[in-house]
Amino acid sequence: MSLPALALLIFGLGFIAWAAARVRALSFAGPGKPRLHSLPSYHGWYVALWAVIPAFLFLAVWAPVSNGLVMQAVMDSPAAASLPPFEMQRNAIVTEARQLAEGTRQAAFNPQATALAPVYGAAITRYSIIGIAVALLLAFAGGAYAFTRLSPSFRARTRVERLIMAVLLIASLIAILTTLGIVLSLLFESLRFFSMVSPVEFLFGLNWSPQTAMRADQAGSSGAFGAIPLFWGTIFIGAIIAMIVAIPLGLMSAIYLTQYATPTVRRWMKPLLEVLAGVPTVVYGYFAALTVAPAIRDFAVMLGIPGSSESALAAGLVMGIMIIPFVSSMADDSIAAVPQAMRDGSLAMGATTSETIKKVLVPAALPGVVGGVLLAVSRAVGETMIVVMAAGLAANLTVNPFESVTTVTTQIVQLLTGDQEFDSPKTLAAFALGLVLFIVTLLLNIVALRVVKKYREAYE
Repeated sequence: MSLPALALLIFGLGFIAWAAARVRALSFAGPGKPRLHSLPSYHGWYVALWAVIPAFLFLAVWAPVSNGLVMQAVMDSPAAASLPPFEMQRNAIVTEARQLAEGTRQAAFNPQATALAPVYGAAITRYSIIGIAVALLLAFAGGAYAFTRLSPSFRARTRVERLIMAVLLIASLIAILTTLGIVLSLLFESLRFFSMVSPVEFLFGLNWSPQTAMRADQAGSSGAFGAIPLFWGTIFIGAIIAMIVAIPLGLMSAIYLTQYATPTVRRWMKPLLEVLAGVPTVVYGYFAALTVAPAIRDFAVMLGIPGSSESALAAGLVMGIMIIPFVSSMADDSIAAVPQAMRDGSLAMGATTSETIKKVLVPAALPGVVGGVLLAVSRAVGETMIVVMAAGLAANLTVNPFESVTTVTTQIVQLLTGDQEFDSPKTLAAFALGLVLFIVTLLLNIVALRVVKKYREAYE
């Protein structure tokens, strides 16, 4: 029996348990009988959960355990005695045998896999039957145990709600544990990198060239890991050029849509503006590389400024266009959430519409605007495709927007692309870059929360 069919069968048993328990609880109610503590539906859910959860927990544990048992049974069989000692050849033969046994492959390249396939199939069948039998037994046993506990005074609602609270708690902890795992993995690999490269050189060095020798007897550069050009490129493109484009345009579009546009215009323009957020970044990259970058290069040549076909200005402009919806949407919602009484009071005091917007609405909506700007900065800092296609991969420390630069995320992708050795400073540098980027983003969020808290206290 396949896993989806078994899961459907267990859910069917759970539904039967729910219906039986509900009928049982209804039989407790009636004239002259004690009042039920919980509704009949809670009794049904209590029994159904006891029938379903133990079976699924067993299946979650049994799936990896059974794979190991099947492999052990196959390797202990006489047919496996003639397998080659070389691990890669042996694994390839066993994989072919498994595919033949599961029916995903019709013929094997190696004759040994054909001889091993019946053994593999028999082991899979045997342990599948064991798993199905135990899962169904647990479903019946759990449902029967819960069914025997039903009574008019039984607190089924309390038990079910506690279980739901536990599930919600586990779901909330998943995000925390995931973040903790990311931090620990970055920290562990970064410590390995800093044991090979000085943190001072990494954080304050001005030369980035991570081309190290892969073997002790190999000639080549010892590598330079000064990350200042990468940090500057990230700030230059994502936090300066892109924000110069996105913040004014996004904020002004939000002000127009909330204060000046008619309902018909707003109904059409707001969805059209937010379509920009759904365009794939690779499309923006093509637009930047094929349209914007050549135009900027020709403009630089016309001004007599040395420029490149890949420039920070091209990537920053397109990235700013891409994140306009983030700023506009957050600012739109924040301005619309300002109480109408504040706007009416300003107009009643004789202020014009523009003065009301500048002196009342924007300051009151500043927390939301700051949130939108920070969201846009985070989006820009993490962007890769536009930078690769329009800004290049050269780690240049320059303030000339017409020259090629690169960012932290682009270098992370470049360092981890292809077959890499994870005991080399070149590869481990990607984790150090990721750790620095994580810390910077965390500090930005902390500053943003303090700013938002300050202005919320002022306008509540």
